[in-house]
Amino acid sequence: MVDLDVPTETAADSRPVLELRDVHAAYGQIEVLHGIDFSVASGGVLALLGPNGAGKSTSLRVASGQMVPTSGCLHVLGRHCNGLKPDALSRAGMCTLPDGRGIFPNLTVTENLRLMTFGGSTRAQVEELTFARFPRLSERRGQVAGTLSGGEQQMLAMARTLSVEPAVLLLDEISMGLAPMIVAELYELVAQIAAEGVAVVLAEQFAATALGVATHVAVVVQGRIVASGTPDALPDDLADAYLGGVAA
Repeated sequence: MVDLDVPTETAADSRPVLELRDVHAAYGQIEVLHGIDFSVASGGVLALLGPNGAGKSTSLRVASGQMVPTSGCLHVLGRHCNGLKPDALSRAGMCTLPDGRGIFPNLTVTENLRLMTFGGSTRAQVEELTFARFPRLSERRGQVAGTLSGGEQQMLAMARTLSVEPAVLLLDEISMGLAPMIVAELYELVAQIAAEGVAVVLAEQFAATALGVATHVAVVVQGRIVASGTPDALPDDLADAYLGGVAA
């Protein structure tokens, strides 16, 4: 278990759980992040918005330890964490749900959940938490995951991630390929998770639903944050130019 020197409750409230400071990152010789700055506190939902290829997913890879920045700092609970491996960050409470979902399609729903008991929770605890949050999965518990609908597969992927009770949850394009009603249902859960004290960072290309749950927004364009603040402070011209508008 990695000791991140978790602060007392008073101290924790005064500083971010996750912070990127002037982060630059590159794939080979091609720099794709050019000084990213953002932070999120317990119970906050930061929406990283912007067009495809803007650098949102790369920012999440840096935050989760999957990618080491070429310069700048990754801070978790006030500690400098550049170079810390993803598994170490995961054990410390950093959990990531990448795009494309993270399930085993040839296993049943309950078999997928059983794999999450390695963190110390019992099978009964994992299933109780999952089926309370996702009643539809309870109805599908014996079904092979690959035969679930796209929305149900995303629910299962989120359930696996949430079974370890994360301190920070990183979500990458959870709406991709899903019907609007399912997306709304997933984002209702995101709001509930944040209300429980989890810090959430979500990357989205489609802004409307994300803005409904976000407490803060950062618009990413060509590897830079071009605007940030509360959702109601997002300029209309910026939304129209980079997000295709945000009207429902």
